[in-house]
Amino acid sequence: MTVLTVSQKGWVVIPAKMRRKYNLHPGTMVQLVDYGGVLAIVPVFEDPIAEAAGMLRGSSSLTKRLIADHREEATRER
Repeated sequence: MTVLTVSQKGWVVIPAKMRRKYNLHPGTMVQLVDYGGVLAIVPVFEDPIAEAAGMLRGSSSLTKRLIADHREEATRER
């Protein structure tokens, strides 16, 4: 665990090891996200759509599964 100190100006220095691990360079945009009392520093992607492409790829189509579930539910309701 790394402990950081907030300066009087509100600055926090991210250790070099963490910057290398998460590919953070001068000019990298990050967001500060509040998860109900837990703060997270999250890199902002240049093209979030391209970065997310294929992220949910799996063995089956979620859309096909949802359609099948709806059909099963409709059959049960009849």
